[in-house]
Amino acid sequence: MSILITVIAIVAGLLLALLLFDRLLPATSARLALQLERRRAGLTLAEVSLPGCSMPYLHGGSPDAPVLVLVHGFGGDKDNFTRIAGFLTPHYRVICPDLPGFGDASRDPAASYGMSDQVERLRAFLDQLGLERVHLGGNSMGGFISAQFSAAYPARVASLWLLDAAGTAAAQDTLLLKRYLESGDMPLLLRRQQDFAVLVRSTTHRPPYIPWSLRTILAQRAIRDYPLHSRIMQQLTTSPLLETQYQALATPCLIVWGKQDQILNPAGAYSFQALFPHNQLQLMEGIGHLPMIEAPKRSAADYLAFRKTLA
Repeated sequence: MSILITVIAIVAGLLLALLLFDRLLPATSARLALQLERRRAGLTLAEVSLPGCSMPYLHGGSPDAPVLVLVHGFGGDKDNFTRIAGFLTPHYRVICPDLPGFGDASRDPAASYGMSDQVERLRAFLDQLGLERVHLGGNSMGGFISAQFSAAYPARVASLWLLDAAGTAAAQDTLLLKRYLESGDMPLLLRRQQDFAVLVRSTTHRPPYIPWSLRTILAQRAIRDYPLHSRIMQQLTTSPLLETQYQALATPCLIVWGKQDQILNPAGAYSFQALFPHNQLQLMEGIGHLPMIEAPKRSAADYLAFRKTLA
């Protein structure tokens, strides 16, 4: 009995020490937490320098494996795909960039961040890495960019993976986006530390555990970015919709949507089916706007099954 009490006391002491470390040194704790997640996923950090901007990225998997490039959404960053990457790096060379204006990428207040501009930056990123043809995936705004990239450069995209993608009228028909257009209120735009909790509730159906330090650091970065991100959001919501530019695109496409998505309407999945007739559709019960974070194992399994159908 005394041994059990001793073990419990040691474990409790360690947990208390971790909690104190997380609170007292949030920047260090958040950095270590991200490094641990990346290591578990088999990812390492690198950076590409382009004219006018820099784009850090995570990469992992065999250099000889098929390349899968994953593009984050608005307010996100390369680590949005860290949890799911651990299930993908055994099969593919996975590359997750920070888009200019987000994450650790450079920010230019005078630059344009419309979807066509970000498509060209993604093209320059792939050119710099010598990647002529890739499998491409994206979440939310990253899905919009990925879909538009595949339309602009069809020979460079072997397949598409769209997770709750923006870019069609049906997808963007939500109360949240209507409220933004009427009042400018948007949970993806943070003004105060406490807004981060609203962001998490809006983007996930069952909020995942996020250490206090990481919540704090991410919120502080988003608050600093509020002026720039407000302008990027305006450019995103006024970019030409995909169905006004393209029809019946040939790229094979896996369309994934969380049924409880509050940011983008799950009915958008059907508009993407019309855009990409060679498609498979997965509607995920109990999942919000971020399937790759909320259900990484299941989302990865669905993607692996999709890729097998292309072989």
